[in-house]
Amino acid sequence: MVEELKNIMNRAEKLPNDQQKALAKLIEEELQWENTLASSQDSLSKLAKEALEDYKMGKTSSEDW
Repeated sequence: MVEELKNIMNRAEKLPNDQQKALAKLIEEELQWENTLASSQDSLSKLAKEALEDYKMGKTSSEDW
């Protein structure tokens, strides 16, 4: 474990249990999000290519939604 993470964990240990649980949940959600992004790179790349093709074909607009 890197030193920065060790320092944060030492500080987190001093928090009340409810705050520790909330922090653990945030970390878990972040890790899940990273896994989701990593496993969806092919899909995201395909969508980006489709969007670029739509733009080049004039199928998009510059509407300010």
